[in-house]
Amino acid sequence: MKHRENVTGFAARVAMWSARHRALAIVGWLVFVVGATVLSGQIGTLEATGSDQGHGESRRAEQIVERAGFPEQPAGEMVIVQGADRDAAVAEVTKALDGRPEVGGIAEPVASADGRATLVSFTMTGDPETAMDRVQPLRDAVAQVQERHPGLFIAEAGDASADKMFSDTLDAGLSRLSMLSIPVTLGILLVAFGAVVAALIPVGLALTAIVAAIGLLAGASRLAPAVDTTQHVLLLVGLAVGVDYCLFYIRRERDERRAGADPHRALVIAAQTSGRSVWISGLTVIVAMAGMFFTQDATFASFGMATILVVATAVLGSLTVLPALLSALGDRVDAIKIPGLYRRREGRVWPALLRVVLAKPLLSVVVAVGVLATLAAPALDLRTRGGSIEDMSPKQPTVRTFVAIAEAFPTEVVPAEVVVQAPSVRGPRFEAALAAFRRAAAASGRLREPIEVRVNPAGTVAVVTVGLAGNGSDRTSESAVDTLRATVAPDTLGKLAGATVAVGGDTAENMDFNTRLSDSVPWVFGFVLGLAFLLLLVSFRSVVVAVTGVVLNLFSVAAAYGMLVFVFQDGHFESALDFKSGGGITNWMPLFLFIILFGLSMDYHVFVLSRIREGHDRGLPTRQAVSEGIGRTAGVITSAALVMVAVFALFATLPLISTKELGIGLAAAVLLDATIIRAILLPALMSLLGAKNWWLPRWLNWLPQVAHDLPEAPTPAREDRELVPAA
Repeated sequence: MKHRENVTGFAARVAMWSARHRALAIVGWLVFVVGATVLSGQIGTLEATGSDQGHGESRRAEQIVERAGFPEQPAGEMVIVQGADRDAAVAEVTKALDGRPEVGGIAEPVASADGRATLVSFTMTGDPETAMDRVQPLRDAVAQVQERHPGLFIAEAGDASADKMFSDTLDAGLSRLSMLSIPVTLGILLVAFGAVVAALIPVGLALTAIVAAIGLLAGASRLAPAVDTTQHVLLLVGLAVGVDYCLFYIRRERDERRAGADPHRALVIAAQTSGRSVWISGLTVIVAMAGMFFTQDATFASFGMATILVVATAVLGSLTVLPALLSALGDRVDAIKIPGLYRRREGRVWPALLRVVLAKPLLSVVVAVGVLATLAAPALDLRTRGGSIEDMSPKQPTVRTFVAIAEAFPTEVVPAEVVVQAPSVRGPRFEAALAAFRRAAAASGRLREPIEVRVNPAGTVAVVTVGLAGNGSDRTSESAVDTLRATVAPDTLGKLAGATVAVGGDTAENMDFNTRLSDSVPWVFGFVLGLAFLLLLVSFRSVVVAVTGVVLNLFSVAAAYGMLVFVFQDGHFESALDFKSGGGITNWMPLFLFIILFGLSMDYHVFVLSRIREGHDRGLPTRQAVSEGIGRTAGVITSAALVMVAVFALFATLPLISTKELGIGLAAAVLLDATIIRAILLPALMSLLGAKNWWLPRWLNWLPQVAHDLPEAPTPAREDRELVPAA
């Protein structure tokens, strides 16, 4: 006969079902993972197109070009020759390239405005998508010319060279990341648990959740097409939250066993406490990630879809297969203990710090807020910038070559594109409009030659490329685009009968992207902050707790912004991190970090608050509940934070500056969140507030009751005692 233990809450009921049907739960999880993988292989993942990722006028320009049926543009390469007496070297470069099967055509050499450099441009034969596989012999030929002229600078860069650099360096970086992330995570868990089996379970569950989420992403890409970096973000978030959720659950189950609970009751308590925290935390993270859809941007939508899928999958695994595994293993979860690491008691550092904090709560609040404010202060000067080739390591030869070409021939690297759609873009009327465009461009002082024209086979769309003043990403270039859009293009090419004119190109695309983000910021912030507040309010039935949670998370985000500005905008640690500051933060980074950090911070906040609320519901005074709750969770919070910090920090080893910003920003914020905020500011603030922490206005008493106290210990029948085998 079954006992009548009152198991309440969705997470606990699911866990108990899994424990009773553990074979079905474990096999079902494996079938789910395999099925999602097979689905991905069958239907494939839909990639976002150029126009999918665009905004505003530049997106309209891209869409017109995509529909116009232009022949595929061949991959273009450039060779720069700098220095005095370079004519012979230029001739040798042309001769070395001429007649090679990889070369389609070579343009006449062009001298720079200052007369110190010459540029040899050429196109490559074959599919431009695979040109990077054929470019190395050409680079070798140019390198041989460089060897014969050591007094000159001779180097090649272009579409194929850039693709090859990105592919080679990113592949090497991701391979290194995958080789390091799992051993590093496993090493931290071995220290945290002191037992091999307990350490392997979170890693295994996180990896299978990631594999399943990647499979599900194939279907979801029909709603939100994936971008290149989507799977990188999925891996980063999935490994962090998947391991943390298991860590919270397993530690609670082991703690209850060590406190004397029988195997079944220990699992029930873990399910009803840590399981509920995982459920609430996961839901909060998913809500935060859903804020990305408010940007109406393909990149953010892809990131949002991927992170929602991997968090939901990790929560599903933590609530189903994890209890089944713990039920099957029982005390064998502690198998293969590591001498010197296996401990049955928490350390002494955090309890000692907590005693000081609770003894001087006001001073602790002042010190913690002062430290966080100091770290956040540089964020007051935060500036954003678009991506460029210089986001790669400055040590890369291709990057150095692009920089040299951009300095000597700026209009060759970052031209604007004026797309003209009309009944006809051939004949005298178009030629007259084009001549007027050339005159207006020259008179503007902001637009440069060369001005070149491409016309589609139907003669209905023309793409007019024109050089911009500036370096393509500075205010000078943006002013040139503004001039082009406001007067030069509409007053000349726009006068053609029935013409539609749109200005695109890299600079215009970055400007339109920034405008889109600026417009969406209030909506994203309002959605994420508002729903996070509501979830905390419903979960803990306290307005004060909900407000405190939101404010503390904003502290960690602000501190992360400040550290990003200090490092990447101001250019500190350039040598150590192998980057060159572009004078700003990647334009999508601040909003993305806000969403990710706000979601991930809730992991710790919900877990800690749930333990504090347990004590409060048992009748403990607030200060004692805070001391007990944080004291008992300090070890697991430290371990969980170390996992996240280690995984995020590894992303700083990737070659792109955006991934470095992402890794450093997330790692720093999580470290601050788990130390200064959760270990000092939260307990000090709750101690000062006392009973006010749990204030709820009478008109909100209709909110559902969420039990945070422990279930009573019944006398289980034989059937239930067998749910969890003895060690």
